[in-house]
Amino acid sequence: MAVAEKSDGHSFADRFKHPFSGLSDKLENTHLRDAGVKAVHFKHKIGKLQNLVNPNHRHDEAHEKATDAKRTRIAESHRYESFAPERDGNKIKWYVDGQDYFYAVSVALERAKETIYIEDWWLSPELFLRRPPYFAQEWRLDQVLKRRAEAGVKIYVVVYKEVEAAITCNSLHTKHALEALCPKGNPGYGNINVMRHPDHNVFENVSDMTFYWAHHEKFIVIDYAVAFIGGLDLCFGRWDNHQHPLADVHPSGVQNEIWPGQDFNNNRIMDFQTVDDWKGNELSKADYGRMPWHDVAMGVVGDCVYDIAEHFVLRWNFVKRDKYKRDEQFDWLTLEGREGENEDLIGVQRPKFPVGKYIHHPLSPLSTKPWAHKDQGTVHAQVVRSSCDWSSGILTEHSIQNAYCEVIRNAKHYVYIENQFFITATGDTQAPMHNVIGRAIVDACVLAGKEGRKFRVIIVIPAIPGFAGDLREDAAMGTRAIMDYQYKSLLRGEQSISGQIRDQGVDPTQHIFVFNLRTYDRLNKTQAMVRQEEKSGVKYQDVQRAEAEEIMSGGVHGSKNPEDSKIPGKHQHYLRSDDAGDETMEANIDSKRRFEASREEAGTAEGQSNTEDTIAPTTMLNGGKVSDQSWEGDPEQEKENFVQEELYIHAKVCIVDDQIVICGSANINDRSQLGIHDSELAIVMEDYDHIDSTMDGKPYKAGRHAASLRRTLWREHLGLLPAQDLDASKDPNAQPPDVPNNVFEGPEYEFMADPLGDKLWDMWTGNATENTKMYRHLFRADPDDDIKTFNDYQNFLPKNNIKQGHLHDPYMPVAEVRQKLDQIKGHLVWMPLDFLMNAEMAEKGLQLNAYTESIYT
Repeated sequence: MAVAEKSDGHSFADRFKHPFSGLSDKLENTHLRDAGVKAVHFKHKIGKLQNLVNPNHRHDEAHEKATDAKRTRIAESHRYESFAPERDGNKIKWYVDGQDYFYAVSVALERAKETIYIEDWWLSPELFLRRPPYFAQEWRLDQVLKRRAEAGVKIYVVVYKEVEAAITCNSLHTKHALEALCPKGNPGYGNINVMRHPDHNVFENVSDMTFYWAHHEKFIVIDYAVAFIGGLDLCFGRWDNHQHPLADVHPSGVQNEIWPGQDFNNNRIMDFQTVDDWKGNELSKADYGRMPWHDVAMGVVGDCVYDIAEHFVLRWNFVKRDKYKRDEQFDWLTLEGREGENEDLIGVQRPKFPVGKYIHHPLSPLSTKPWAHKDQGTVHAQVVRSSCDWSSGILTEHSIQNAYCEVIRNAKHYVYIENQFFITATGDTQAPMHNVIGRAIVDACVLAGKEGRKFRVIIVIPAIPGFAGDLREDAAMGTRAIMDYQYKSLLRGEQSISGQIRDQGVDPTQHIFVFNLRTYDRLNKTQAMVRQEEKSGVKYQDVQRAEAEEIMSGGVHGSKNPEDSKIPGKHQHYLRSDDAGDETMEANIDSKRRFEASREEAGTAEGQSNTEDTIAPTTMLNGGKVSDQSWEGDPEQEKENFVQEELYIHAKVCIVDDQIVICGSANINDRSQLGIHDSELAIVMEDYDHIDSTMDGKPYKAGRHAASLRRTLWREHLGLLPAQDLDASKDPNAQPPDVPNNVFEGPEYEFMADPLGDKLWDMWTGNATENTKMYRHLFRADPDDDIKTFNDYQNFLPKNNIKQGHLHDPYMPVAEVRQKLDQIKGHLVWMPLDFLMNAEMAEKGLQLNAYTESIYT
């Protein structure tokens, strides 16, 4: 019998089962519906507690398993088991050191029309992208982003949320400062959104908290047209140039300072302090040099831009799901090419009651991008990553490690590595070290040794990884642990790389070579400047703070308007039009004025002194000699101002056979390489544009991209690059990737052609030997091969309260000091492989034990 139906089309049976079926429609947009939605959200919030006993909660439901299986199929079809395929026709440009990179980023950001993605471990809104800051105030990062947001550009930022007790980068300041740039009622309001992750809120995410591991990627995507990727965060301490100055004292005009406020830093003396007070700095420039910073990054135009963007979109959606699911400030991002049944690949979720919109990216179709219809360049490239459940909501991917292992194992002539760390295993018996890049190095060296081939693995890492001051102190335990693991990776023990090579009948000393970088400078604290301090009653340290306050304060974090007072809490103290009422700041600036007013009387005015503010160019090509540098006043007083410091290597780059380059954010350690710890992004590049070159004395076809990068790096380290001018506007290397690299062709460039050439190798090792000897003789720079025990350490270091980094012998004649410094060429020194070889570098205890070892590897 037919079921009777009502005139509205619903059967009596349906109405019996669902007597209030139309009620939800009637309640739409009412307070009752809002209450219901909030109840559902609260239920899910409480439900997250169940995840405490289900660590696999993102991968146990049928739809999640299907997504995991799809991702696995894609990765298995790609080289290195990466989420991204190999891509032809990319135009990729290298950047060596921060000056070129940040200038290029400033140009590219200013061109942005639609979207900007930024992913960083640390982001300093007050970072100046061009120098000197006094003359480039509109190029402060937050000012650039503010202009783009006001022009309608949507800006998405994801930064690592640090554990405050352990790290000082203050991502909360980053978030509040950026989001307050465009207050409500002003142009650009809502166009800057900043996520911090992972969460450490025990009430909200008790089951998913991650204390030990970090989001470590550093990349930018602009309009899906260009991307930047590498080792440089947009943060303090990273801006530097090829000559790597240590000094930043400018008696003739403090407006010429290069590193204002917190940007002037030396972590061996003092770590960053309260970085939300970006103007402050307790480290006196008149007494100490900064820690110089060497880094490498890439600019990309081509299909790989899409893959870098896809990784960001996945990360954004994952953090939205993990932390901001019920926050309407943050929208879901959908992606062209990942629609419909494939939107799960980028973490899109569509809950019953979604909070936030679904915004489709790119805002203009991919077909409008410059790389969509024709190849932009000649570089074959592939994006690889370290990522997993906690960082991206995916099954573990360690395609960076896979790439390193395969590229190194297949090397025929050389492997050149610059990295912040070098911790790796040669097998499965070196716990707590687990990544097997070391095994690939062993295999390549052993094969070359047995075949009688000249083959070198050249490794350049920091003298002291991390930022310990006195390595003898308990506070340096973590750094000593890292160094201990590095020595065990390289040569200490049978399972080390050298031990395993020797075990197979090959001499590791013919294949493995390890170096550090170090440099010197002179603080321009002349007798005239001391007189200026005395006459004005103002110390230069007070002047440096006043200068930072003057150029880093007023009007930066938004402007006042009547709506500001209505904005609750979190951004309120960032919303100000000026600091005119700040009496402390006014007093500091008044001190600066008094200091400058006494300049002419003291003899430091421009034209009155011939003393250079830095002598760093003397380490570089055509930079002159230290012995030819002028000094105003007592020559013996000059000695107090010579300083040295390790040149901190933060690059994460590997170049093989002048053919292949790997560059990104990943260190060579378990944290970066295993996939389950820190999240990382890198790119593998091979240029199909070949140049005529030489390898071990024989004609050789080298990839232009790899060969030119390697030659530039080696020229810098050997002191065969010219010093850079601060004005980078006419430097092709400081432009986005649409402008090709300038390799400074000439005899020095050609001398670098053969990476296995005897003359070049003699210069490389000769410079390292002489430089190492001079730094030992003049400064007692540590670490050193003469320090084999902690008693040796005590006897080696300078006595009589000599300041960190200064000459160890105050009685050495200044003429001898100058003559010895003349002998230093470039920045290369040998790594002290015998350092503390007869001491227990890292004693097991509360800080270092079976539970904490993985933090340091």
